[in-house]
Order: sequence, then C-alpha cells, then structure tokens
Amino acid sequence: MLFMKHKIKNLEKASERIKKAVLNKERIILYGDSDLDGISSVVILEEAIKSLGGSIDSAFFPDREKDGYGVNLNALEILKDKAPALFITLDLGIGNLKEIETANKMGFEVLIIDHHETLFGMPNASIIVDPKQESDNYPFKGMANVGITFKLCEEILGDKISKSLRNSFLELTALGTIADMVPQVDENQKVIEEGLRSLKNTFRPALRAFLDILGEGSVFEGSLQKIISALNASESINYQNESYFLLINPSLEKCKDMAQHLINESQQKQFKVKEITQEIERRIMQKPDEEVVFEGDPSWKLTLAGSVASIISQKYEKPAFIFKKGDKESCGSVRNPKGTNSVEAMKTCADFLLTYGGHAQASGFRVKNEDLEKFKERLNNYFRK
Repeated sequence: MLFMKHKIKNLEKASERIKKAVLNKERIILYGDSDLDGISSVVILEEAIKSLGGSIDSAFFPDREKDGYGVNLNALEILKDKAPALFITLDLGIGNLKEIETANKMGFEVLIIDHHETLFGMPNASIIVDPKQESDNYPFKGMANVGITFKLCEEILGDKISKSLRNSFLELTALGTIADMVPQVDENQKVIEEGLRSLKNTFRPALRAFLDILGEGSVFEGSLQKIISALNASESINYQNESYFLLINPSLEKCKDMAQHLINESQQKQFKVKEITQEIERRIMQKPDEEVVFEGDPSWKLTLAGSVASIISQKYEKPAFIFKKGDKESCGSVRNPKGTNSVEAMKTCADFLLTYGGHAQASGFRVKNEDLEKFKERLNNYFRK
C-alpha cells in the first residue's frame, strides 16, 4: 500500500462492494468526468475490475457543452434500462443530489468516488468516497480524483496487483494529477514522481504512441504537457470519449493514429484559446480596476474556458471567471491565484447560482443570464475585501 497508513473513509467499503459485484456478475456502469482526471480514473478502475475477472457494462462521459458538469438526467434516461446495476461515478457526483435521487428511483445503486467540495449537503448514495466529506478525517485532502481511484484499485487488488500493472496505473495517476492542477505536494508529489519514472518504459500502447510521436527523450522537457493537452483535447460525443478509447486500445498502430489526431485537435484548440485570450485582454484594457476578470461570449466553447481562465489568471494575477453565454443561462470555468478560493467566493453568491463547485483554484459555475451582473458585482466585492 502506497502512502499513509490511515485510510480514506469508505475506501474499504467501496472496495468490498466492487469485489462483491464482480463475484456476483452484477452489471457495473462507470460514469466519469470528461477531463483527463475523470478519464484516467475510469480507465484504471475498469482495468482493476478486469484484473479481478470482472467486466464493466459501459463507460459514460458527459459532454460539458451540452450536458454541463456531473451526472445529468438525460444520461440517466438513456441508461435506465440497465438498472439494476452498480453505478459508479468518478470525479463527479458529490454535487448531484437530485440526479442521484433519480438514479436511486430507477433502481441503480450509486457509489460516488469524488474529490470535490461537498457544498450542498451529501447525496443519498450507497457509498461515498471523498476525503472532503466532513466526516472524513483523512489528513491529506488535496488529491486529484485519479489519486483516490488509484488507492481504491490498490485496495481492490491487494497483493494480486503486479508491479507492471501498478506502474501502469501510476503513469495515468501522475498524468491525471498534473492535468487537474491540484497542489504538487505530499501524496500528489509521490504519485507524480513514481508515475513519471515509469512512463519512460510504459507498456500502455497509447502512452507509447505519444512517446514515439513526440520523442521519448523530450518527455521531461516539455512534451509531457503536450501529452496532457492532447488527452484533454478529446470530445465526449453521445457520452463516448476519444481519450478513453485511446487509453484502453491494445494496438500500437491504431494508438499512433488516434494520438496524432488528438495532438492535432490540441493544436487547433490552442489556436482558439489564443484568439479568445486576445479578445479578453482587449476587453480588460477598458476596465483595469476590477478585482476579477469576468468575461463571456456566445461563440466561446465551454471546453476552452478553463484553459483561457488559467492563462488570464496567471498573467493578471486575478481570479478569472470565463463563460459561454447561452440563450438563458451561462456556464463557465474559474481559475484563480494561490491564496484565493473561488469556491468560497461563489458560496457568497449561492442564493442565485444554479450550480457551482470544484477546487479552491479551479472551479465552475452555471448562472441565469439575468443574474450575470449581480454575480460579477458580488465577486468584485468579495475579492476586494
């Protein structure tokens, strides 16, 4: 077992429940977030289940543009005929009180693996693994979701986990942890160091494909970010995700084609991010005295908002709230400097935000357009203080 002797609350319980589902050949559904943290969490849990001799029925990933964040009712409607099943959420679910209730009524048993703040009370799930739930006294709260999932996989497999499989899990854990912008300290630092050490000799065809394309020796000289950007560039269409299919593909040749496609997609997205960033900088010039950068547009893609917010926040050393403006509602991503907490800031706006959540320095929100100005004003007041 890696790291601290003390265990995350319900980790053993979740492990036992998954082992029972495998033993009884129950249907298992994995529902993960569409970023690299969520995708890598799904991949390693699926592979741990397969190592036990089990299988999963389906892996589902929401389209953030269409479905927003988290478990959504449309996905549950598509999946409802698969009930009864063990429905495992990864890197989402902790804020989906209404949707988890609906899943329960449909006959699913919900197991939540998440690392986000518990803002609205606890969902009525069968088992919740989240170090940030109030009743969990696990000392380190800063893990990415894939770090928690890695611990769960170690718990599930015990001494059955081979060195090569553990290393393979650690490679994805390192990439997902770096990608999710959690602090690279403590346990996170350890999984990153171990995972990157193993990455040079990876057996995973998808990662080998990236190393072959980008040059193995340059992984630690800038190509690492290219791999992460490419894997994060994938789209989820009809709840299917390109990076997920790449990471589980056994064929090196097919992986090379898919990896090259995602590298190209990433380059296209970076070009669009640059365009949006330049437009925001033009707008900032006209209002230099504001405490936050608060900008949106109907033409901006929600999937690019996090990258744009990250660049703007770092450059101007201000919280950046960047959103896609819809017909009636707007949905966006937030990045903010160290020492500030965007989730705490949004708590002061909870009376009119439709949803919000995430980590202190990387979060998201959904708000009615009629409340945008009020939201901006309250954020400015919060950060001014």
